[in-house]
Amino acid sequence: MATTKYKFEGWMGLDKHSADGKMVWKEFEPKKWEETDVDIKITHCGICGSDMHTLRSGWGPTPYPCCVGHEIVGTAVRVGSKVEGIRVGDRVGVGAQCDSCQGRNGPCEECASGMENYCGNHFVSTYGNAHLNGDISQGGYALYNRSPSHFIVKIPDGIPSAEAAPMLCAGITTYSPLKHNGCGPGKRVGVVGLGGLGHFAVLWAKALGADKVVAISRKASKKTDALSLGADEYIATDDDPKWAQRNSRSLDIIISTVSSSKMPIGDYLSLLRKDGVLCQVGNPEDGVLQVPAPALIMRRIKLEGSLIGSPSEIREMLQLASDKKVKPRIEVRSMKDANQAIVDMDNGKARYRYVLVNEQHL
Repeated sequence: MATTKYKFEGWMGLDKHSADGKMVWKEFEPKKWEETDVDIKITHCGICGSDMHTLRSGWGPTPYPCCVGHEIVGTAVRVGSKVEGIRVGDRVGVGAQCDSCQGRNGPCEECASGMENYCGNHFVSTYGNAHLNGDISQGGYALYNRSPSHFIVKIPDGIPSAEAAPMLCAGITTYSPLKHNGCGPGKRVGVVGLGGLGHFAVLWAKALGADKVVAISRKASKKTDALSLGADEYIATDDDPKWAQRNSRSLDIIISTVSSSKMPIGDYLSLLRKDGVLCQVGNPEDGVLQVPAPALIMRRIKLEGSLIGSPSEIREMLQLASDKKVKPRIEVRSMKDANQAIVDMDNGKARYRYVLVNEQHL
């Protein structure tokens, strides 16, 4: 097997305390090279809440050592002989999923229908999961990434790399359910939580042509930002005890980005009109939501979830972003300062997505 002239080095979480800003920079072993793979020289990688959950083993045991980061953008520097559509030198990215079974373990309805993000046979996250060959995937707080080409997308020329990176997880996690539920003219959309995911949901809802977009958060402090992102209205739930009653039956779609089992989901459901849908994309670490059944029954309301998006959806989203000039709110941080950046992000300081940059790769 050919050897590379570059090393795979990055910030490694060695135990749950790494989430406290204690990741260690060291060399790691990427998956064994296959001719369907692409090596990416990483220029940018967004910081996602999933990174924090994984570093502290919040969603279950993490296979330490683990390099997190799944909003990766950079340059293809090695391309396998069986790869189609990507050449050395292309600007590319990979999001939260880097592989699926693609029918290699027997028939897979999801992979066969282009919904690889729901593969039930062998879903491989971009970090902390086993590839089909048994190697553990490693993410993008690093200099280089190796991933199967099926999940690598080319970045349109009209989108700067720092802005494209967070679209690959936060962006697609909110775009996919909006598109699935028919967001567009005639629809009124609510977004619960105005953070990394929520601010994207507002941007996409406007780009897709929704009649009205309502941002919902606890405090009034984000109202100005929400309106500047394109929200038509803002609800600060802590400031109005009757917010649910005042806005009852006013929305068709709600995207909930909140990762807390203590959120007032019954009140959120009350905002929906008959046949409305609440899509939960935030994933509480305890995995529990207390849902009042009458809130669903009395208006034929649907409660659903959504998981990232397929490669084809990501390409579609990126094209929309390019066409509509969607501009996420990001703050660029140096890769060398990743430990401080994850602490700041966990403390809620990001407005609204931190993106790490490898200055030497620009």
